[in-house]
Amino acid sequence: MRTGSWKNRLAILACIVGAWALGRWQATWDRSDLGRQGSGASAQEKPQPAAVPGWQRGKGWGWIWGKEDEVGALNAMTDASRLAALKLVRQGKVYDLGVTYSRRSYRWPGHNPGEVITFRNPEGLIRQEDYPAVVDVQLNPRRLAWHSCALFLSDNVGTQIDGLAHITAGDDTHWYNGFREAEWGGNFGVRKCDAVTIPPIVARGVLIDVARFRQVEALPSHYRIRIEDLQGALKAQQVELRPGDVVLIRTGTLRYWGEDGADHDKLRAHDSAGIDLAAARWLVEQHGAMLIGSDTSGLEHTPGPNEPPSFLPVHYYLLVEQGVHIGEFHYLEELARDRVYEFCYICTVNKIRGTTAGFCLRPIALR
Repeated sequence: MRTGSWKNRLAILACIVGAWALGRWQATWDRSDLGRQGSGASAQEKPQPAAVPGWQRGKGWGWIWGKEDEVGALNAMTDASRLAALKLVRQGKVYDLGVTYSRRSYRWPGHNPGEVITFRNPEGLIRQEDYPAVVDVQLNPRRLAWHSCALFLSDNVGTQIDGLAHITAGDDTHWYNGFREAEWGGNFGVRKCDAVTIPPIVARGVLIDVARFRQVEALPSHYRIRIEDLQGALKAQQVELRPGDVVLIRTGTLRYWGEDGADHDKLRAHDSAGIDLAAARWLVEQHGAMLIGSDTSGLEHTPGPNEPPSFLPVHYYLLVEQGVHIGEFHYLEELARDRVYEFCYICTVNKIRGTTAGFCLRPIALR
Protein backbone atom coordinates (compact mmCIF):
# COMPACT_ATOMS: atom_id res chain seq x y z
CA MET A 1 0.00 0.00 0.00
CA ARG A 2 2.82 2.38 0.81
CA THR A 3 4.47 1.70 -2.59
CA GLY A 4 1.23 2.32 -4.50
CA SER A 5 0.49 5.42 -2.47
CA TRP A 6 3.99 6.75 -3.24
CA LYS A 7 3.52 6.13 -6.94
CA ASN A 8 0.12 7.84 -6.90
CA ARG A 9 1.63 10.87 -5.23
CA LEU A 10 4.37 11.04 -7.87
CA ALA A 11 1.77 10.87 -10.64
CA ILE A 12 -0.27 13.66 -9.06
CA LEU A 13 2.87 15.78 -8.62
CA ALA A 14 3.85 15.19 -12.26
CA CYS A 15 0.41 16.35 -13.40
CA ILE A 16 0.67 19.50 -11.29
CA VAL A 17 4.16 20.31 -12.60
CA GLY A 18 3.06 19.62 -16.19
CA ALA A 19 0.03 21.86 -15.88
CA TRP A 20 2.17 24.63 -14.38
CA ALA A 21 4.74 24.30 -17.17
CA LEU A 22 2.03 24.30 -19.84
CA GLY A 23 0.55 27.48 -18.40
CA ARG A 24 3.91 29.18 -18.35
CA TRP A 25 4.61 28.11 -21.92
CA GLN A 26 1.23 29.33 -23.13
CA ALA A 27 1.65 32.68 -21.40
CA THR A 28 5.06 33.08 -22.99
CA TRP A 29 3.66 32.15 -26.41
CA ASP A 30 0.81 34.63 -26.03
CA ARG A 31 3.21 37.43 -25.15
CA SER A 32 5.47 36.47 -28.06
CA ASP A 33 2.52 36.36 -30.44
CA LEU A 34 1.34 39.75 -29.25
CA GLY A 35 4.84 41.04 -29.81
CA ARG A 36 4.86 39.69 -33.34
CA GLN A 37 1.50 41.24 -34.06
CA GLY A 38 2.74 44.56 -32.73
CA SER A 39 5.87 44.49 -34.88
CA GLY A 40 3.79 43.55 -37.87
CA ALA A 41 1.53 46.53 -37.36
CA SER A 42 4.48 48.87 -37.04
CA ALA A 43 6.03 47.38 -40.18
CA GLN A 44 2.94 48.44 -42.10
CA GLU A 45 3.41 52.04 -41.02
CA LYS A 46 5.02 54.38 -43.52
CA PRO A 47 8.81 53.96 -43.24
CA GLN A 48 10.71 57.04 -42.18
CA PRO A 49 13.35 58.38 -44.59
CA ALA A 50 16.85 57.19 -43.84
CA ALA A 51 19.09 59.77 -42.24
CA VAL A 52 21.08 61.68 -44.84
CA PRO A 53 24.27 63.51 -43.86
CA GLY A 54 23.79 67.25 -43.54
CA TRP A 55 20.09 67.58 -44.36
CA GLN A 56 17.53 68.90 -41.86
CA ARG A 57 13.80 68.98 -42.52
CA GLY A 58 12.57 72.55 -42.56
CA LYS A 59 16.06 73.89 -43.20
CA GLY A 60 17.48 71.94 -46.11
CA TRP A 61 21.23 71.97 -46.71
CA GLY A 62 23.13 75.28 -46.69
CA TRP A 63 26.71 76.25 -45.85
CA ILE A 64 27.28 73.35 -43.48
CA TRP A 65 30.20 71.40 -44.89
CA GLY A 66 33.08 73.61 -43.77
CA LYS A 67 34.46 76.95 -44.93
CA GLU A 68 36.50 75.42 -47.76
CA ASP A 69 33.70 73.25 -49.15
CA GLU A 70 33.03 73.49 -52.91
CA VAL A 71 30.69 70.50 -53.34
CA GLY A 72 27.50 71.43 -51.49
CA ALA A 73 24.61 69.00 -51.11
CA LEU A 74 26.32 66.36 -53.24
CA ASN A 75 28.50 65.72 -50.18
CA ALA A 76 25.52 63.69 -48.95
CA MET A 77 26.31 60.86 -51.36
CA THR A 78 27.92 57.86 -49.68
CA ASP A 79 28.99 54.39 -50.76
CA ALA A 80 25.79 53.09 -49.18
CA SER A 81 23.56 55.59 -50.99
CA ARG A 82 25.19 54.84 -54.34
CA LEU A 83 24.78 51.11 -53.78
CA ALA A 84 21.11 51.62 -52.87
CA ALA A 85 20.61 53.57 -56.11
CA LEU A 86 22.24 50.83 -58.16
CA LYS A 87 19.92 48.26 -56.57
CA LEU A 88 16.99 50.03 -58.25
CA VAL A 89 18.16 48.60 -61.56
CA ARG A 90 16.05 45.57 -62.50
CA GLN A 91 16.07 45.43 -66.30
CA GLY A 92 19.38 46.98 -67.30
CA LYS A 93 17.60 49.40 -69.65
CA VAL A 94 19.40 52.69 -70.30
CA TYR A 95 17.68 56.01 -70.98
CA ASP A 96 19.86 58.68 -72.57
CA LEU A 97 19.03 62.00 -70.91
CA GLY A 98 21.35 64.14 -73.04
CA VAL A 99 20.37 66.22 -76.06
CA THR A 100 22.42 66.54 -79.24
CA TYR A 101 23.99 69.98 -79.39
CA SER A 102 25.14 71.83 -82.52
CA ARG A 103 25.84 75.40 -83.60
CA ARG A 104 22.11 75.69 -84.45
CA SER A 105 20.84 74.57 -81.06
CA TYR A 106 18.52 76.62 -78.89
CA ARG A 107 20.07 78.04 -75.73
CA TRP A 108 19.23 80.44 -72.92
CA PRO A 109 19.64 83.96 -74.41
CA GLY A 110 22.22 84.94 -71.79
CA HIS A 111 24.79 82.50 -73.22
CA ASN A 112 26.88 82.83 -76.35
CA PRO A 113 26.38 80.59 -79.39
CA GLY A 114 28.58 77.60 -79.94
CA GLU A 115 30.82 76.85 -82.87
CA VAL A 116 32.42 73.57 -83.86
CA ILE A 117 35.32 74.43 -86.14
CA THR A 118 37.32 71.93 -88.12
CA PHE A 119 40.90 72.22 -86.92
CA ARG A 120 42.46 69.35 -88.85
CA ASN A 121 41.21 67.32 -91.80
CA PRO A 122 42.98 64.96 -94.21
CA GLU A 123 43.00 67.32 -97.20
CA GLY A 124 44.28 70.24 -95.16
CA LEU A 125 47.08 68.17 -93.67
CA ILE A 126 48.21 67.09 -97.12
CA ARG A 127 47.96 70.52 -98.76
CA GLN A 128 49.48 72.51 -95.91
CA GLU A 129 52.41 70.11 -95.49
CA ASP A 130 52.97 71.41 -91.96
CA TYR A 131 53.08 67.98 -90.37
CA PRO A 132 55.94 66.18 -92.13
CA ALA A 133 54.95 62.64 -91.13
CA VAL A 134 51.72 62.91 -93.13
CA VAL A 135 53.39 63.61 -96.47
CA ASP A 136 56.46 61.42 -95.98
CA VAL A 137 55.69 58.39 -98.17
CA GLN A 138 58.38 56.23 -96.58
CA LEU A 139 57.26 57.04 -93.03
CA ASN A 140 53.54 56.99 -93.86
CA PRO A 141 52.98 54.54 -96.74
CA ARG A 142 49.31 54.07 -95.80
CA ARG A 143 48.72 57.83 -96.13
CA LEU A 144 47.20 58.05 -92.66
CA ALA A 145 45.62 61.34 -91.60
CA TRP A 146 42.96 62.43 -89.11
CA HIS A 147 40.06 64.70 -88.22
CA SER A 148 39.98 66.97 -85.16
CA CYS A 149 37.92 69.99 -84.18
CA ALA A 150 38.24 73.13 -82.11
CA LEU A 151 35.26 74.16 -80.00
CA PHE A 152 34.18 77.70 -79.23
CA LEU A 153 31.09 77.55 -77.07
CA SER A 154 29.62 78.50 -73.72
CA ASP A 155 30.04 76.19 -70.76
CA ASN A 156 26.28 76.50 -70.22
CA VAL A 157 24.81 74.91 -73.35
CA GLY A 158 23.26 71.55 -74.13
CA THR A 159 22.43 69.18 -71.30
CA GLN A 160 24.16 70.66 -68.29
CA ILE A 161 24.61 70.78 -64.54
CA ASP A 162 25.21 74.24 -63.11
CA GLY A 163 28.19 74.48 -60.81
CA LEU A 164 27.96 76.36 -57.52
CA ALA A 165 29.93 79.35 -58.85
CA HIS A 166 27.50 79.94 -61.72
CA ILE A 167 25.39 82.53 -59.87
CA THR A 168 26.78 85.40 -57.80
CA ALA A 169 24.98 87.84 -55.52
CA GLY A 170 25.53 91.12 -53.70
CA ASP A 171 27.94 94.00 -54.18
CA ASP A 172 30.76 91.64 -53.27
CA THR A 173 29.66 89.20 -56.01
CA HIS A 174 29.82 86.19 -53.71
CA TRP A 175 28.66 82.69 -54.51
CA TYR A 176 28.13 79.48 -52.53
CA ASN A 177 29.90 79.29 -49.16
CA GLY A 178 30.95 82.94 -49.28
CA PHE A 179 33.57 82.72 -52.02
CA ARG A 180 33.97 86.17 -53.59
CA GLU A 181 34.94 87.34 -57.05
CA ALA A 182 37.69 89.60 -55.71
CA GLU A 183 39.44 86.60 -54.19
CA TRP A 184 38.46 83.66 -56.37
CA GLY A 185 37.65 85.02 -59.82
CA GLY A 186 40.20 84.86 -62.62
CA ASN A 187 40.95 85.35 -66.30
CA PHE A 188 40.82 81.61 -66.89
CA GLY A 189 37.59 80.81 -65.11
CA VAL A 190 36.52 80.60 -61.48
CA ARG A 191 38.97 79.22 -58.95
CA LYS A 192 36.44 77.92 -56.43
CA CYS A 193 33.41 75.70 -57.10
CA ASP A 194 34.23 75.12 -60.76
CA ALA A 195 32.81 72.11 -62.61
CA VAL A 196 35.79 69.97 -61.61
CA THR A 197 34.43 69.97 -58.05
CA ILE A 198 31.16 68.28 -59.11
CA PRO A 199 31.69 64.63 -58.14
CA PRO A 200 30.44 61.68 -60.19
CA ILE A 201 26.74 61.44 -59.38
CA VAL A 202 25.10 58.09 -58.69
CA ALA A 203 21.78 58.52 -56.92
CA ARG A 204 18.11 57.63 -56.87
CA GLY A 205 16.39 59.65 -59.55
CA VAL A 206 12.71 60.62 -59.55
CA LEU A 207 10.81 61.96 -62.55
CA ILE A 208 7.93 64.32 -61.77
CA ASP A 209 5.88 64.51 -64.97
CA VAL A 210 3.94 67.74 -64.55
CA ALA A 211 3.01 67.88 -68.24
CA ARG A 212 1.26 64.50 -68.03
CA PHE A 213 -0.41 65.47 -64.76
CA ARG A 214 -1.78 68.62 -66.41
CA GLN A 215 -2.77 66.54 -69.47
CA VAL A 216 -0.83 68.60 -72.00
CA GLU A 217 1.95 67.75 -74.44
CA ALA A 218 4.01 70.61 -73.02
CA LEU A 219 3.30 73.24 -70.40
CA PRO A 220 2.38 76.65 -71.85
CA SER A 221 4.59 79.72 -71.82
CA HIS A 222 5.40 81.12 -68.39
CA TYR A 223 3.59 78.29 -66.62
CA ARG A 224 4.39 78.48 -62.91
CA ILE A 225 4.93 75.01 -61.46
CA ARG A 226 3.68 75.21 -57.90
CA ILE A 227 3.87 72.85 -54.95
CA GLU A 228 0.39 71.60 -55.81
CA ASP A 229 1.57 70.52 -59.27
CA LEU A 230 4.43 68.52 -57.79
CA GLN A 231 2.23 66.96 -55.12
CA GLY A 232 -0.47 66.05 -57.63
CA ALA A 233 1.96 64.50 -60.10
CA LEU A 234 3.72 62.48 -57.40
CA LYS A 235 0.40 61.19 -56.08
CA ALA A 236 -0.73 60.20 -59.58
CA GLN A 237 2.58 58.43 -60.14
CA GLN A 238 2.47 56.75 -56.72
CA VAL A 239 6.04 57.76 -56.00
CA GLU A 240 7.47 59.35 -52.86
CA LEU A 241 10.52 61.58 -52.60
CA ARG A 242 13.39 60.73 -50.27
CA PRO A 243 16.26 62.82 -48.94
CA GLY A 244 19.24 62.63 -51.29
CA ASP A 245 17.17 62.26 -54.48
CA VAL A 246 17.93 63.72 -57.88
CA VAL A 247 14.57 65.24 -58.88
CA LEU A 248 13.85 65.80 -62.58
CA ILE A 249 10.76 67.78 -63.58
CA ARG A 250 9.20 67.34 -67.01
CA THR A 251 7.52 70.29 -68.72
CA GLY A 252 7.43 68.63 -72.15
CA THR A 253 9.61 71.33 -73.76
CA LEU A 254 12.15 68.91 -75.23
CA ARG A 255 9.55 66.98 -77.21
CA TYR A 256 10.28 69.77 -79.72
CA TRP A 257 14.08 69.46 -79.65
CA GLY A 258 14.16 67.31 -82.76
CA GLU A 259 17.58 66.47 -84.17
CA ASP A 260 19.52 69.30 -82.57
CA GLY A 261 17.21 71.96 -81.16
CA ALA A 262 17.08 74.11 -84.28
CA ASP A 263 13.41 75.15 -83.96
CA HIS A 264 14.01 78.06 -81.62
CA ASP A 265 10.50 79.50 -81.87
CA LYS A 266 8.84 76.23 -80.87
CA LEU A 267 11.21 75.65 -77.97
CA ARG A 268 11.02 79.25 -76.78
CA ALA A 269 7.24 78.97 -76.56
CA HIS A 270 7.53 76.43 -73.72
CA ASP A 271 10.99 77.03 -72.23
CA SER A 272 9.72 79.69 -69.80
CA ALA A 273 7.69 77.14 -67.80
CA GLY A 274 9.32 76.09 -64.55
CA ILE A 275 9.18 75.81 -60.79
CA ASP A 276 8.66 78.82 -58.56
CA LEU A 277 10.63 79.57 -55.42
CA ALA A 278 8.08 77.97 -53.10
CA ALA A 279 8.29 74.72 -55.06
CA ALA A 280 12.08 74.79 -54.90
CA ARG A 281 11.97 75.31 -51.14
CA TRP A 282 9.48 72.47 -50.75
CA LEU A 283 11.70 70.06 -52.67
CA VAL A 284 14.80 70.97 -50.67
CA GLU A 285 13.51 71.74 -47.17
CA GLN A 286 10.72 69.18 -46.92
CA HIS A 287 12.11 66.36 -49.07
CA GLY A 288 15.88 66.79 -49.20
CA ALA A 289 16.38 67.02 -52.98
CA MET A 290 20.12 66.93 -53.62
CA LEU A 291 19.97 68.03 -57.27
CA ILE A 292 16.97 69.47 -59.10
CA GLY A 293 16.71 69.49 -62.87
CA SER A 294 14.27 69.79 -65.73
CA ASP A 295 13.95 69.69 -69.51
CA THR A 296 14.25 73.47 -69.94
CA SER A 297 17.21 75.82 -70.28
CA GLY A 298 16.75 77.32 -66.83
CA LEU A 299 14.60 75.09 -64.57
CA GLU A 300 12.73 78.01 -63.05
CA HIS A 301 9.58 79.87 -64.03
CA THR A 302 10.15 83.00 -66.09
CA PRO A 303 7.48 85.63 -65.33
CA GLY A 304 5.12 86.58 -68.12
CA PRO A 305 4.38 90.15 -69.22
CA ASN A 306 1.51 90.49 -66.72
CA GLU A 307 3.40 89.05 -63.74
CA PRO A 308 5.62 90.80 -61.19
CA PRO A 309 9.20 90.74 -62.48
CA SER A 310 11.85 88.62 -60.80
CA PHE A 311 15.34 87.54 -61.78
CA LEU A 312 16.58 84.03 -61.05
CA PRO A 313 15.27 83.62 -57.47
CA VAL A 314 15.37 79.82 -57.76
CA HIS A 315 18.95 79.83 -59.05
CA TYR A 316 20.00 82.06 -56.16
CA TYR A 317 18.23 79.93 -53.57
CA LEU A 318 19.50 76.58 -54.85
CA LEU A 319 23.05 77.39 -55.94
CA VAL A 320 24.07 80.15 -53.54
CA GLU A 321 22.05 79.54 -50.37
CA GLN A 322 21.57 75.78 -50.39
CA GLY A 323 24.47 74.42 -52.45
CA VAL A 324 22.06 72.36 -54.58
CA HIS A 325 23.16 71.87 -58.18
CA ILE A 326 20.75 72.52 -61.05
CA GLY A 327 20.25 70.25 -64.05
CA GLU A 328 19.07 71.76 -67.33
CA PHE A 329 18.00 70.43 -70.74
CA HIS A 330 17.63 66.87 -69.48
CA TYR A 331 15.79 64.82 -72.11
CA LEU A 332 12.91 63.17 -70.26
CA GLU A 333 10.59 62.14 -73.11
CA GLU A 334 11.49 58.44 -73.16
CA LEU A 335 11.23 58.10 -69.39
CA ALA A 336 7.81 59.76 -69.58
CA ARG A 337 6.71 57.53 -72.46
CA ASP A 338 7.53 54.40 -70.46
CA ARG A 339 6.22 55.94 -67.23
CA VAL A 340 9.49 55.30 -65.44
CA TYR A 341 9.34 57.49 -62.37
CA GLU A 342 12.08 55.92 -60.21
CA PHE A 343 15.51 54.98 -61.52
CA CYS A 344 19.24 55.11 -60.92
CA TYR A 345 20.62 58.44 -62.14
CA ILE A 346 24.26 58.55 -63.24
CA CYS A 347 26.18 61.57 -64.50
CA THR A 348 29.78 62.71 -64.68
CA VAL A 349 30.80 66.17 -65.90
CA ASN A 350 33.63 67.55 -68.01
CA LYS A 351 36.74 68.00 -65.88
CA ILE A 352 37.73 71.36 -67.33
CA ARG A 353 39.30 73.64 -64.77
CA GLY A 354 37.57 76.99 -64.30
CA THR A 355 34.27 76.15 -66.01
CA THR A 356 31.04 77.09 -64.29
CA ALA A 357 29.00 74.06 -65.38
CA GLY A 358 29.20 70.59 -66.78
CA PHE A 359 27.99 71.08 -70.34
CA CYS A 360 26.95 69.02 -73.37
CA LEU A 361 26.56 66.12 -70.96
CA ARG A 362 25.09 62.67 -71.45
CA PRO A 363 23.56 61.60 -68.12
CA ILE A 364 21.71 58.31 -68.04
CA ALA A 365 18.80 56.79 -66.17
CA LEU A 366 19.12 53.06 -65.47
CA ARG A 367 15.95 51.07 -64.98
